[in-house]
Amino acid sequence: MSISVHCNIISAEEEIFSGLVQSVTATGAEGELGVQYGHAALLTPLKPGPLRILKQNGDEDLVFVSGGFLEVQPHLITVLADTAIRAEDINEAAAEAARKAAEAQMANQSDELNYSKAASEMAEASAQLLTLEKLRRRMKGGH
Repeated sequence: MSISVHCNIISAEEEIFSGLVQSVTATGAEGELGVQYGHAALLTPLKPGPLRILKQNGDEDLVFVSGGFLEVQPHLITVLADTAIRAEDINEAAAEAARKAAEAQMANQSDELNYSKAASEMAEASAQLLTLEKLRRRMKGGH
């Protein structure tokens, strides 16, 4: 059994997870990163995407985060997410509709501010769909 570290995942609405983990994998500002016991102290912004939690007992959870921050301390990993949704709670139809609406809005915008908002919404919806895809692969036995 590997050494574990305590992890808290908190959204603006609720605490999503609190417990011992073997590792946490997230999409940071510089790309995907994994954190385990003994990782150097770190504070990094998170991009929208899946957050993989490998629990102490070997079970795995997937959570979508819309952004926020990942903080690593010697004995604690903290994720402060703007929005966090367990993968199994994501509404695929709503995420796909949001992605299509944002894509259409981007194609029809001349205003840079509205274009940026639509691009952000499209990135978030696409990240939700990616999280669902990873959940399906995991359930089929792939990683």
